[in-house]
Amino acid sequence: MNAPSTVWQGANRRIHMQEVGLRDGLQMEKAFVPTEDKIALCNALTAAGLSKIEVTSFTSPTAIPALKDAEIVMREITRRPGTVYTALVPNLRGAERAIESRTNELNLVMSVSATHNLANLRMTQEQSFAALAQVVALAQGAQVAVNVSLSCVFGCPMEGDVSEADVYGWVQRFVDLGVRGITLCDTTGMAYPTQVHRLTAAARARWPSVEFTLHFHNTRGMGLANVLAAIDAGADRFDASLGGLGGCPYAPGASGNVCSEEVVHALDCMGYGTGVDLAQLVAAAQQLPALIGHDIPSQIAKAGPRLALHPVPADFEAIRQRALAR
Repeated sequence: MNAPSTVWQGANRRIHMQEVGLRDGLQMEKAFVPTEDKIALCNALTAAGLSKIEVTSFTSPTAIPALKDAEIVMREITRRPGTVYTALVPNLRGAERAIESRTNELNLVMSVSATHNLANLRMTQEQSFAALAQVVALAQGAQVAVNVSLSCVFGCPMEGDVSEADVYGWVQRFVDLGVRGITLCDTTGMAYPTQVHRLTAAARARWPSVEFTLHFHNTRGMGLANVLAAIDAGADRFDASLGGLGGCPYAPGASGNVCSEEVVHALDCMGYGTGVDLAQLVAAAQQLPALIGHDIPSQIAKAGPRLALHPVPADFEAIRQRALAR
């Protein structure tokens, strides 16, 4: 008989919440969020106590105009000791720009799906790996941390299931380069809890010295369930997006990342220690509709935490009297 799961008893176990909305979320938005608003939003997330914040992407401004102000934002944010300020970098030039802007960590991306990698990055997997290996070497020489985000670990919208052996093979190749941070990404929301538990447990057992992060999207409504499955398998680091922003251009209908304030709210209720001030996080999320010009998926931003109480009806005393008179 299997031992009962302990995922339901948080017991103040530390879960590191890592915010990706400023990059993964804003890059999908049609409206350009002004630079000063991005800086203020990042500062609000810092004040809320996030463990890591992906501030921006040092990609070509032509490719992602929404993040064309990467240098200014990264240089002008207010930094808090203990928070890691990371950025996505696609190549050597992006890495140089990020390092010059005092980025704490470079986040590199490639896909474990050959089809998705070619469609998304315009390169074969071997071409991507060769380019990223150069970035890893540059970062190591500059003594800047590196994290590699592997896309489509839990499925590809064009290929279907991805071989777990292929996933482990790519993890090993980056570990062999000296990378100690790996994110397993559910890029298009295809993951499901039993799959997440199996793969997370296997990866942690095979590479105990690697700092694994789990990155889920809520495309099919299983985001929070997948977070809990990963925690049950030993994971303690999760990417999430303020307001639930995000998506994927190669998966029509794909929704955003798991919502930061929804995950924090659930984990707080269950007794986990996230180190995040939920009230400040919700306040930051509630600023988003005005900045991006549309509603956000977040239910917590709309309804508030479970103990956000409301006044009784104005005629409550009259209701009481009528009930007592029966």
